[in-house]
Amino acid sequence: MTSSPVLVWFRRDLRLSDHAALSAACESGRPVIPVFIHDDLSERLGAAPKWRLGLGLEALANALDEKRSRLILRRGAALETLQTLIRETGAGAVYWSRLYDPDAVARDKKVKSTLKEAGIEAKSFGGHLMFEPWTVETKTGGFYKVYTPFWKMVKGRDVDAPRGTPGKIPAPESWPESDELADWQMGAAMDRGAEIVRPYVRLGEQAAQSRLGAFMANGVADYDETRDLPGVDGTSALSENLSLGEISPHQCWHAGMRAREDGKAGAETFLKELVWREFAYHLMHHTPRLLSDNWKEDWDAFPWNEDERKAEVQRWKHGRTGIQFVDASLREMYVTGRMHNRGRMIVASYLTKHLLCHWKIGMAWFEDCLIDWDPASNAMGWQWSAGSGPDATPYFRVFNPVTQLDKFDKDRDYVRRWIAEGRKTPSDTALAYFDAIPQSWGMAPDDNYPDPVVAADQGRKRALDAYENRDF
Repeated sequence: MTSSPVLVWFRRDLRLSDHAALSAACESGRPVIPVFIHDDLSERLGAAPKWRLGLGLEALANALDEKRSRLILRRGAALETLQTLIRETGAGAVYWSRLYDPDAVARDKKVKSTLKEAGIEAKSFGGHLMFEPWTVETKTGGFYKVYTPFWKMVKGRDVDAPRGTPGKIPAPESWPESDELADWQMGAAMDRGAEIVRPYVRLGEQAAQSRLGAFMANGVADYDETRDLPGVDGTSALSENLSLGEISPHQCWHAGMRAREDGKAGAETFLKELVWREFAYHLMHHTPRLLSDNWKEDWDAFPWNEDERKAEVQRWKHGRTGIQFVDASLREMYVTGRMHNRGRMIVASYLTKHLLCHWKIGMAWFEDCLIDWDPASNAMGWQWSAGSGPDATPYFRVFNPVTQLDKFDKDRDYVRRWIAEGRKTPSDTALAYFDAIPQSWGMAPDDNYPDPVVAADQGRKRALDAYENRDF
C-alpha cells in the first residue's frame, strides 16, 4: 500500500496552493492522481456556474500540466467512478476537500464509509472554510443565528497559515484514461451569452492571486467607502474565485490581516465580509432548510406569489422593471456574470417585498446566471433580503430602490453603464446586454424604457401592509 497511488478528488477547490488534501497526498511519497468527477451534482448546476466550472477545470488542468501531472476527468456517479479508478490504478487512498451543502455531505459520507469498508483509505480535509461549522458554538453549546455575535466569537481565532504549492506532484507509472472536457459541453446552456461574459472572467489560481494582490495594494484602504458604490470598482471581486476554490479563504484572511496591521482602514470590513461567508455556511450546516424552506418557519404562512410565469416576474428577470437600480443590476449580471453586492440586495428586496414574489424564484434565477454562485451565500442572501432569514429587523427593512440609487449612484454612472434605452449614445456595456440575452426576449436598445411595474413608495406600502396583516 505504501507505493499505491492516492486519488485526489477535486471538487470546488481548483487550486494547487493551500490545498490540504493535495499537500497530504504529495507528502505521502506515493504517486498522486488528480481526478474530477462530473456527477449528478455538477450536472445540476445552472448555466453560468456550470460553464464557469468548465473554464476552471481547464485552468486547473493546465496548472497540473506545468507540474508534470494531469487532471483525470470522468463522468458518472461519484462512488462508482472512484471504485472504477481504484481498480484501474491500484489506488489505496482517496483524499478530498470537504463540502458542506446537504447533497454533497450525503454523497461524501457514502463514499467514505463504502471505501473504508473495502480497505481503502478515505480522508477529507478542510480548506473551503476557515472555521469548520461544528467548531463555532455559543456559550450554551448551540449554533449562532445572528451574524454579529458570530463575528465576535471568531475574529480572534487563529486561522491556519496558507500552505505553499507542492514542489513536485509525484506521477504514477501510467495514467488512467480521461474524458475530454470539450465532450462534456459544460457551456451549452450559456448559448451566445458565453462570448459576452467571457472577457469579465478572471480565470484560475494565478488570476485570483493577482486579484487579491491588486485589491490589497490599491482597494482595501478605501473599502469602507467604495464597497457600496456600484459605479466604482471598489470591491475585491474575489467571490468568483472563492466559489470554485481558485483561492482559499485562508489566503484572503491573512492578506487582510496584514493590511489591517499596515493601518489600511477598510481591512477589518473586508475580514468581516469573509466571515459573513463563513456565517452562511454555519447556518447551512446547522439548518439545511436554508437552501429550500423558510429559515424562519413562521414565514411559511406568508402569501408570496410563487408563479414565475407572471408578467411582473418576467419583467424582473429581463431587467425591465422600470426601476433603474434593479434593471441596471440585473443587466450587469447578464453581461459580466456577477452583480454588485448592493445591487443584489436591491434586486432581491424589490422582487420579494415590492412584488411580493417568493425568494425561491430569485434564488433559482441567480443560481442559473451567476458565475460566482455559492449555495450557502446565495440562499442566505435571498432569505436575508426577503425577511425569512437571519435578519434581526425584517419587518421594516424594505429598501427603497430610488433613494438607494440617489445615495449610492448619485451621478448615475452605474445606470448609464448598464441601461441603453432612452440614450442617444448608449455605452458599450449597456449594448452588450442585448447581445447576451436570448433573442426570444424580443428586446432592443431603442425600445422605450418602461414605467415601473410597482413604484418604490407603492411597493413599500404594499409590503408593510402585507406584513402587518400576517400573524408572525
